[in-house]
Amino acid sequence: MAIISTLLKKGIRLRESLEQEYSHPLELQRQELKKLLIHAAETEIGKKYDFPKILKGFRWGENEFYDRFKSQVPIYDYERIHTEWWYKLLEGKSNITWPGPVRHFALSSGTSGATSKFIPVTKDMVKAIRRTGVRQILSLSKYDLPASLLTKGILMLGGSTDLEFNGTYFSGDLSGITTGRLPIWFQRFYKPGKKISRSKNWGDKLDQIVEKAESWDIGIIVGVPAWLQILLEKIITRYRLNNIHELWPNLQIFVHGGVSFEPYKKGFEKLLGRPLLYLETYLASEGFLAFQALPNCKSMRLVLNNGIFHEFVPFNEANFDEEGNIRQEAMTLKIDEVEEGKDYALLISTCAGAWRYLIGDVIRFVSKDESEIVISGRTKHFLSLCGEHLSVDNMNKAIELTAEEQDMNIREFTVLGVPHGSLFAHHWFIGSDDTIKTSALKKTIDKHLKALNDDYAVERNHALKQVKVTVLPSVLFYDWLKEQGKEGGQNKFPRVLKGAKAESWQQFLVNKGIKL
Repeated sequence: MAIISTLLKKGIRLRESLEQEYSHPLELQRQELKKLLIHAAETEIGKKYDFPKILKGFRWGENEFYDRFKSQVPIYDYERIHTEWWYKLLEGKSNITWPGPVRHFALSSGTSGATSKFIPVTKDMVKAIRRTGVRQILSLSKYDLPASLLTKGILMLGGSTDLEFNGTYFSGDLSGITTGRLPIWFQRFYKPGKKISRSKNWGDKLDQIVEKAESWDIGIIVGVPAWLQILLEKIITRYRLNNIHELWPNLQIFVHGGVSFEPYKKGFEKLLGRPLLYLETYLASEGFLAFQALPNCKSMRLVLNNGIFHEFVPFNEANFDEEGNIRQEAMTLKIDEVEEGKDYALLISTCAGAWRYLIGDVIRFVSKDESEIVISGRTKHFLSLCGEHLSVDNMNKAIELTAEEQDMNIREFTVLGVPHGSLFAHHWFIGSDDTIKTSALKKTIDKHLKALNDDYAVERNHALKQVKVTVLPSVLFYDWLKEQGKEGGQNKFPRVLKGAKAESWQQFLVNKGIKL
């Protein structure tokens, strides 16, 4: 870490970062796909879809390689790739979608489906994640920060490093897999340390961190906003502080990801003595896709030259059905064909053996030249009961504006689409410990959504006849996650609940005596 601190002070950048900064995005992606195809050519999937034939396309014309790739390799979602290929990896078989066996599987948070997904994590992917992590750290040279910051502790609030082992493979949160394999030079600065990080009981882990907190000098915190907010509140209460900076005066950076920070920001900042630098990351179970690379910029830069090839599917009714499932004839684009300001679902091919894999996120380019994106939603986390096309991006912004206007702390929220007579309604569940009239909350949320989304505004005069709001103690959201086996780590509360999960949530509230 002292080495990185010195590099940071001198403004040193990694070769890979400079390569991306001074290269055309398409050329970087051409080379990345070529490497992936060469490496996997002798795997079962490589033989079935004739990767060598695709590779010959790199010799001919600007688009031949991609035309061959998308015509020979089908689009996969999790269910399809698991059913055809990844189940073999779980049986211990080798050379299926990537060379060699796979010994580690990340359990996704499972917010889209009913159960957790087993995502392969290869040695090559762990190395790629580390490289991108170092790139993000060295990007701090663009900020006005003391080099001494990287001599302070880094608190990473993630899943247990004590992974489950069934005799064939290990499984757990991606954060648990990668944290358990941290380089030696980093372990001196890593908190909460090996012993606490092994704890599988989330409540016990938080309590242990609270007890150790006064002995640490923390400069950077990393994690999902909701859980870090809970932890900081516990520390402030335990040591009778006015804010966290009274205990950790050198705390300067919050690295977050997995969910939009904006709805949490107002409540989170009440715990601080002074502002923090917020850095967003796009680290999914499938890989480290992007990170915030520029000061005073809320977008993230896609990583184009580190083990991932990206494709983009216009997020519209021609390419997705009403449930958010991708159509097999969907139009796909490479990075030079996208347009700024439009929503795209993301397909990735990776050094963990994912091929043309629908990751489930919807992104929007804010700068095509710099490959800068924002996450605008999920393919299945949207509401369109009657053509309102309400995205997670709309929801997050409406809640942020509502919290500001009503001067309240909204900790969590989710939305259900429900019948209203022969037409439709949205039922919002707001997690807040503040006192507020639901009528005011309903009116404010509805107002902001109408301003943010023209389709929503139109449908509010037609088929979308009602907006319901139920305010709940925020602890109920976390209790439901616990009941689902999704407490802590990388787990986030879904912004939209549908099907079995919507029924589970409603039954949970009824059991708690909540009138719906």
